[in-house]
Amino acid sequence: MRKGFGLLQVLLVIILVSTILIIAMKYALVSAKQTSDIYSKQSAELFLNSAVEMTLLAISGYKRDAINGCLREVNITSPDKRFIADVNITKYYLLSGSADCGYCGALCEPIKTDDSQGMVMLEVVVKTNPNNPKNRGKNIVLTRRTLQRP
Repeated sequence: MRKGFGLLQVLLVIILVSTILIIAMKYALVSAKQTSDIYSKQSAELFLNSAVEMTLLAISGYKRDAINGCLREVNITSPDKRFIADVNITKYYLLSGSADCGYCGALCEPIKTDDSQGMVMLEVVVKTNPNNPKNRGKNIVLTRRTLQRP
């Protein structure tokens, strides 16, 4: 009688090896999805910061007057169309008695010191664009309220 593996032992080794490979593949799949999700969230956070800066630039270039009033909202889409930012300007902090405060109406919060002149309260919401195929299965919504000086 020759020594070697029996049929039952070969089947057990094959089952053991295949189980280890299945566990390794599932771990690799979870790890890849987690890395992709972290990358998408960080990209959304960077886009949110860019949206705040672009809004401040838009406010700086906006001509407030009796016809136009004050800028109330800004909508921005990322260059790769993955994210959409909706920025609402909730308050303008302007010196009481300034003409600009009269143009903004309810958005104006009159202040008495020069230190806060021109500050704005922004509410920024960044969402993934559902029409972009790169966002399949990803639903990221980031919200930030910030007080900024344009």
